[in-house]
Formats: sequence, structure tokens, C-alpha cells
Amino acid sequence: MRLRNPYTIAYETVTSTTNVLLRIETSNGIVGFGCSAPDVEITGETPESVLAGVDEVRSALIGSDPTRIAQIVERLKSQLSARPSTVAGIDMALHDILGKVAGLPLWKLLGGYRRSFKTSVTIGISPVEQTLEEARKLVGAGFKVLKIKGGSSVEEDIERIHRVREAVGRNIELRFDANQGFTVKDSLRFVEATRSAHLELIEQPTPRSEVDQLGTVTKKVPLPVMADESLMNLRDAFRLARRDLVDMVNVKLMKVGGIYEALMVNSVARSAGLEVMVGCMDEAALAIAAGLHFALARPNVAYCDLDGHLDLENDPSTGAVVLRKGVLYPTGRAGLGFDLNVFE
Repeated sequence: MRLRNPYTIAYETVTSTTNVLLRIETSNGIVGFGCSAPDVEITGETPESVLAGVDEVRSALIGSDPTRIAQIVERLKSQLSARPSTVAGIDMALHDILGKVAGLPLWKLLGGYRRSFKTSVTIGISPVEQTLEEARKLVGAGFKVLKIKGGSSVEEDIERIHRVREAVGRNIELRFDANQGFTVKDSLRFVEATRSAHLELIEQPTPRSEVDQLGTVTKKVPLPVMADESLMNLRDAFRLARRDLVDMVNVKLMKVGGIYEALMVNSVARSAGLEVMVGCMDEAALAIAAGLHFALARPNVAYCDLDGHLDLENDPSTGAVVLRKGVLYPTGRAGLGFDLNVFE
């Protein structure tokens, strides 16, 4: 799927994305749908490796009880190690089946804490005037939260944040994501210089592998610091929480391996007093729906960044979530709430 508006972040420019759509049919006729969004830079996967992974476990899935999700996913994790988005796609389809068997939307089965969620929408790295134009357009469309990408130039990022704040006013929430592009010194300079802009948070300012740098930034700035690329699995969540390295974590189904694993990561975060944001990659609306159902279910999920589907052309799962003035809603149907006809 091509993006209508390609965007740039600290380490790449994205013009298109490839998702792998999955159908699991049960012997009683109930069908579950899943979606994998591999990303070489983040998950280490390609569409080809996802397809190969599904082929590897196909025979093992046949004959299984699809409602025994923990048993199946634990088995898949050993067979598909280091392929989290592959596991996520299968996990998603299994949860879709579970909801359909129960006759309930998945968010209710998982906890049913809230009915809708305000989402942020992302503006990639671009010249200041282009950023301002995009910010005004998004606010005009009803979005109340903007996430500004940066990390390639501290001074330019500072200017862009102040100019965006002036353009959108004080009632719009602003978040900043450096995508690993800053040093500790850069991070401290940026946070100090943008205090008057009242940012809500700063996401992954330093390199993913340098968690001590992330911890240093967290301890030295008054702004909440969120880990994204530094959190890839349950072990990462425990390490970040145990050492008090961040204030918040960004849980993405494609990174951690699906809803089953995300629930455990979320429990670690809650036990450590860390707030959670449910985020996404460049994902079809079906995968966004899975993230939304998870976000709606759990009380300590404080933020939602589920906008990866908004710019995709020819998304076969358009309609899997409902967007009204910057707020996401599930469709209200059982499971993930959407059946793909692409397989018909």
C-alpha cells in the first residue's frame, strides 16, 4: 500500500508499506482475520519472512483449539523467535475467533474499560511552513493531539515545536518523537528550550540500545519520557521498569508479538507505575482495530497513537475502525469487528 503523504522520521523516509493479511478458518465455520506489518528496521522482518513463518507453523496449528490462545502463542514464540509481527498476525486472528465464538467485541472480553479513545496523529519531519500547514489541516479535521517527529536537528525541532504551538493554540496536545535521533545533550537542550510550548511527552529521544542514556534523560528532564524502540518484548519492559529508566512505554502489537504478549507487558508497566501508550507501525485498519481493542480494555493505557492506517491507499480493511473528530471507536461487531473479503 502506498502512502498518500510520504513522511520522514529521523532514520528513514516512508513512501509505502507492505502488510500480510491472514485468514484462519475453523472446522465450525468461524473465520478469524489477522494482519502482520513487518519492518526490517524495527522488527527485523520482511513480508517474505512473515509468509515463510506462517508456512512453518501451518501444520502445527491444524487440529488446535483456537480459543486456547496462550497455549498456541507460547508454542509459536519458540518456533518463530525474533519474528514478532508474524506472531502478532496469528495472535490477532485467534483473538478475532475468540470474540466471534463468544459473540462479543474483543475489547469487552479483554476488560471493557472504555468505549472509545482519542488518538494522536503524526506529522513527519518537514520544513517549518509545511509542518504548520499540515498541523492546521489536522486540527481542522478534528484531531486534538498532534505528534511531531524530529531527531535530525535539535534547533530546527525547537523552532518547529514553538511555531506549531503558536499555530494551533493551547488546547491542542503536542507530543514529540525523536525516533532515537538525539544524544543526551540534545535531549536536555530540546526539553529546556521547548518548556513554554508545554509538550505532553518526549518519545525515544536516544538510541534504542543505549538504555542508560534514556535513563539519564528521564532523570534530568521535567517532561515525561517514553520508550518506544527500546521496548521490544516482555524482558525489555521488565528491564526498563526495574531500573526506573522511563516514565512511560509505547506498546505496539507488531513489536511485542500480539495482544497476548501486550497484556503481559502492560501488567509489568502497571505494576511499576508506568503509563502506557498503544502505538502502531504503518498498519492496515484491521491491525489498528486490534490495537484499539487492547487499548480500550485496560485502565492504565493512558495514550493512544493509532494513526498508521490513515494515509494508506487501497487498504482492504478500511472500515475496521471508526474515526470521528480524532476519536477512534470499534465497529461494535464481535471479535475485531471486521471481516475481510479480500480472500473471497
